[in-house]
Amino acid sequence: MTRTVSTDVDGSVAARSQHRLALRKSLARLSVRPRSILILSVIPLVAIGYGIYGWQHDWVLGVDSAVYRAGALTLLHGDSLYDANTLPSEPWWALLPFTYPPTAALMFIPLAAFPTQISWGLITAVSLGAMALSIRIAIGALPRPAADGPRWWASPARSTIVFFLVFLALEPVWRTIFLGQINLILMAMILLDMLVIGARGSRWGGVLVGVAAAIKLTPLVFLGHLFITGRRMDAIRGFATFVLLQGLMFLINSHDAAKYWTVTLPDTGRIGPVHWAGNQSLNALMNRATDLAPWASKAAMGIGFLLAIPALWLLMRFHRKGQALAALLVTAFWTLLISPISWTHHWVWVIPLIVLLVSRLPKTTPKTAWKRWVGTGLVGFVFVSCVLLILPNGRNVELHWKVWQNILGDAYILMPVVLAAALILRWGLQRRARKKAAPDEHVDVATGV
Repeated sequence: MTRTVSTDVDGSVAARSQHRLALRKSLARLSVRPRSILILSVIPLVAIGYGIYGWQHDWVLGVDSAVYRAGALTLLHGDSLYDANTLPSEPWWALLPFTYPPTAALMFIPLAAFPTQISWGLITAVSLGAMALSIRIAIGALPRPAADGPRWWASPARSTIVFFLVFLALEPVWRTIFLGQINLILMAMILLDMLVIGARGSRWGGVLVGVAAAIKLTPLVFLGHLFITGRRMDAIRGFATFVLLQGLMFLINSHDAAKYWTVTLPDTGRIGPVHWAGNQSLNALMNRATDLAPWASKAAMGIGFLLAIPALWLLMRFHRKGQALAALLVTAFWTLLISPISWTHHWVWVIPLIVLLVSRLPKTTPKTAWKRWVGTGLVGFVFVSCVLLILPNGRNVELHWKVWQNILGDAYILMPVVLAAALILRWGLQRRARKKAAPDEHVDVATGV
């Protein structure tokens, strides 16, 4: 399928890496590489086997996946998801409230067919596959490597495997797996929709984002991303998908659907203590810094809206340059900052970010290479070091952190802010240097020297 590609005012091709997003070709190439198939499949298969073994020995596996499964069973039994703080079919070690929209319980129904531990194994297997897919999509969204570039980067299959194995050490990744969370799956759905399906002009563009938003509301922000970047039909389709799924739940269980939107959603305390160290959002930062001042959450929202100005500027700049992945990451990290609750396992968006940063390491001079190496290394270190686990936390200890502890304890929050500030400063200095050099060039031409 061919598609006319638009260009921006600078003449940059808005979809210059489009030809590298052919997943069918990638899967076809993978099918003739048994070693690659083995590496990418053995860990998910081990997860399923571990879940089966855990079921036979009554192990505690996947607190959140246990809640997902219990939500599906509750919906099937016709009971309420939100009338109590726990669900009847939850195991004793996972007595937590169901905080997702009722449409999520509908999506989790397949888990009801399996024991709790096996459900964890299945979600883990799908999550690992979703991580590999996300890495491949991120690589495919990058410009084609130069002919004299590094050979390891020129092979998407090899790079996907390397990143896949390395990223298992990232705290958001292993915590997502440990809890049986769905963050990797949701991220893959968004990347697949926005960088592959919708990017090709498919009539299905936006649908997966709408489904992801119906499972967990935060992906609604990506519909706004689609709208302001000119893909308005995709945004409309995504929003229509979201609304239709909500309407379906009003038909299936009007009590829960109405209660979620009127009572459960505004109650952030149902999700967990907003000031806990595991919450890496502006809301958490302000509440920790002000000892739960009543105005802290409103101040965090105000700061988030102020950050929307540079975020929008960065987004549109990347978009006009045809850097769709970078533009998408601006939206993703701004969403993590502005959300009232952004647990550390929500920060799996660091996966495509590191792919993007690593891809740019060779594109520099030896004199300035250290800056990109240091920046990329620091981003990776923040999410591998598990610094948040070292700090004292729980039982309101975070409210008494010292200054240096607050800096370390807000490391996830500060990372995208510092990175964006560095980018804006760099571009500003480059623009100033070009303006300063322009008069000198004019004089040289005039004198003929």
